[in-house]
Amino acid sequence: MHQGDDSVGASAQVSGDGNDDASSRYRPGYELVAEQLLNYIAEQNLRAGDRLPTEQGLAQILGASRNVTREAVKVLSAIGRLSVRRGAGIFVADSAGGLVDDQLSHFRPTSMEDVLMLLDYRTVIESETARRAASLATPIEVRTIRECAETSRVAARANDGYGFAEADTAFHDAVGAAAHNVFLRSSVAGVRRLASQSDVLLFHGDAPGSLEVAAGQHLAIAEAVAAGEADLAAELMVAHIATTQSQFERKIRDRLFNQDSRGASGTPVRPSRRTGAAGEPRSPETSAS
Repeated sequence: MHQGDDSVGASAQVSGDGNDDASSRYRPGYELVAEQLLNYIAEQNLRAGDRLPTEQGLAQILGASRNVTREAVKVLSAIGRLSVRRGAGIFVADSAGGLVDDQLSHFRPTSMEDVLMLLDYRTVIESETARRAASLATPIEVRTIRECAETSRVAARANDGYGFAEADTAFHDAVGAAAHNVFLRSSVAGVRRLASQSDVLLFHGDAPGSLEVAAGQHLAIAEAVAAGEADLAAELMVAHIATTQSQFERKIRDRLFNQDSRGASGTPVRPSRRTGAAGEPRSPETSAS
């Protein structure tokens, strides 16, 4: 589980014995409303390009204040789920993650069922990608994979979340490139874009787990690829994604357990180190995975 500032963008609940209960931390109101809005899009079977009601109309539909609804629209726009066109309105974005299936426009980033299906698909795709990379990577591609893994370790040791996110993306893309299959490489990139939506709504864009653990896994995969050990590279990638899955499962369970502790419309939206002065979410980062 992420070891950083758990209070980012949230207010803490104090347990009955007077101690701060980390497992009961509240969620920002705009995140709750963002989830409700994604559910609304799915329930209404809205597709890419379809127009949504106005902010005021959405606020009434979702039972939230207009300010909180506005922040929810902003975060969903930031992660590519909505398109806000000045003077035209709010629309379902053209692409949910770069993959071709229309049904992915209804992907729910905080749903246990959807996230587990996504990670299952990612395991299938990335394990095979790692296997092929270990068999097909050129010396230059091996060097690139190693360099990206090492860069992720440097960023992890410096607790540089942004630097790690960039190295993490570069590492997985480098493994995808070394598989010498443009469809596999594109699938890896697409599924990770979808996963980044869960990062934003579940972890406020922070890495969901230990950066150093993830970096160590990168290095192990890189060495297996360099050694041409295809089965080991695939196994290590499976373990790498399984670590991410356990972190996501814990976070979703914690949130489901505490979801009834307050209503979304009464939740204040508070600025954090990952939001602007008015509470506007910043661009999402890639998780430590």
